[in-house]
Amino acid sequence: MARLSTRLFDLRGWPSQCAVCRAWPAHAVCTACVARFAPLRARCDRCALPVTPGVRRCGACLSNPPPLDACLAAVGFEWPWAGLIARMKFQQDIGLADALATLLRRTPGVAEALAQADWLVPMPLAPARLAERGYNPALLLARRLPPARCLTDGLRRVRDTPPQRGLTRAERQRNVRGAFAVHGPHAAALRDRRVVLIDDVMTTGASLHEAARALRAAGVVHITALALARTELPA
Repeated sequence: MARLSTRLFDLRGWPSQCAVCRAWPAHAVCTACVARFAPLRARCDRCALPVTPGVRRCGACLSNPPPLDACLAAVGFEWPWAGLIARMKFQQDIGLADALATLLRRTPGVAEALAQADWLVPMPLAPARLAERGYNPALLLARRLPPARCLTDGLRRVRDTPPQRGLTRAERQRNVRGAFAVHGPHAAALRDRRVVLIDDVMTTGASLHEAARALRAAGVVHITALALARTELPA
């Protein structure tokens, strides 16, 4: 815990060096690197995969709509963002959450989705993984958006599952089936509401889709998924 507290003090209380270009002094990720490495891209409004400019929805989502009303992603899961996300998730570099949440806020459509949402719901971790890591990266991001509407434990992971890494799309879908449920005390607060579902990385969307089904079952009427990074090719 001492290591975690020190990182929080260092990165939030003092000028920083850009984690990408090493410029000093700068934000944790400087504005020049955001402009260079996070270009705004046309994305499908239901799965956030890149599409041709002017196209609203990809063919796959037209033929088989996912259980989301909208899906937004800030950046592709590529350098330098993949490395920075890994640092936040696995190396306790949670001071990066401020800079990464800023990427989310600048994404087209995000301001409107947040303004219209009744609740922000972070994707949950399994209890064992949360205990091992000590924090939930999706919750770190959610708390840097409208914090008053962050329902920190609105969803729970009720079934632990093996990591999704390396699995095919079909295997990922089977792996997370029935893994999420609305936390009972929050069921009434979610019924007939609009929710923004927040995750750090979206690959095939299997976990987000399964979480969305749990929210639908609780009576949520509109779900926008918001991912920090999206893999750029269907898995």
